[in-house]
Amino acid sequence: MSAQVRGWCPGAYRPMMSGDGLVVRVRPRLARLDRKQALGLCAAALRYGNGTIDLTNRANLQLRGIKQDDHAALLAELAALDLLDADPALETRRNILVSPFHDNDDLTVRLARNLTDRLGELPALPAKFGFAIDTGPAPMLAECSADIRFERGQTGLILRADGAETGLAVAETDAIGTAIALARWFSENCTPHLRRMARLIAAHPLPDIWRGTPAVRDTALCQPGPHDMGMLYGAPFGQLDADALTSLIQRTGASALRVTPWRMFLLESAAATDPGAFITQRGDPLLCADACAGAPFCPQAEIETRAIARALAPRTRGSLHVSGCAKGCARSTPADVTLVGRAGRFDLVKHGRTGDEPAMRDLTPDDLLTLTDLT
Repeated sequence: MSAQVRGWCPGAYRPMMSGDGLVVRVRPRLARLDRKQALGLCAAALRYGNGTIDLTNRANLQLRGIKQDDHAALLAELAALDLLDADPALETRRNILVSPFHDNDDLTVRLARNLTDRLGELPALPAKFGFAIDTGPAPMLAECSADIRFERGQTGLILRADGAETGLAVAETDAIGTAIALARWFSENCTPHLRRMARLIAAHPLPDIWRGTPAVRDTALCQPGPHDMGMLYGAPFGQLDADALTSLIQRTGASALRVTPWRMFLLESAAATDPGAFITQRGDPLLCADACAGAPFCPQAEIETRAIARALAPRTRGSLHVSGCAKGCARSTPADVTLVGRAGRFDLVKHGRTGDEPAMRDLTPDDLLTLTDLT
């Protein structure tokens, strides 16, 4: 096992070292864990880690605080739960984001399975390069990170390069082969500085063959509360306490867990019950707050993040991003209020990202709590 320290997108076989131990990423197939898998993953988080599971913005799950000596045993347990690809190379390539509310053998499921079966045909791609399959009744993944997108057009399926306004109409039978061809075009033209599709086509024109058909743009919003499939819960900062999740699954009688890229999860066939620390109210301000693990859990973080995020979320109009350092791992898009940790204090960026010019510098948490208008 080789633990990666910086700049790495962690996987199961190649975890990342953090301030509280290894971070081990699990990529659920079709964004779904059955009841046995969900309870087994919680048990593994408690047995081998610190009892925390992170829900990422790519709808993956991360176990934290894993000791290096326990990594092999954890992998064996994930394999027994069928949550680990037998081939490490396949596990690395399986960056497939799906609309989580798919049904049985619908188009989303068929495309995801066919793409998984053909991952070995892909060229060498950057570690964060990914696919989005957004072919449900209404689009949901437009704001989520991906490089090649399957979407619905007005008259059928389209394939769109991220960053392009329009895509290529494709038949389902040709869709995966066409996506592989687009990945090959990317591989032939990307550079060390242009490692994502949107950045590449901004600098290097995308051939007209990949353009021309617009996608449906009436995006559906996801909110916590009752759902046709069960109950949808919000997780503040995407953090799942394994004990609390185990209890919730057992009390609701849920048959499965589905993960989303919006720091929410769905329990299938869940009965109504006290959600505990999880969110079931629409409009809860914590749903608009992003905060990384912060100090002392991340070695790059220069300040603790989540306590101040909880305190400021109800006082912030719009979105809030609290980052322990300038990397901005918790959120790549602009927020109405962005706090950037630096030497034990925060810089305040308004309507921007962590790398933008701050409106105010060197603020303590007490300073932030006394500001009458953060935006």
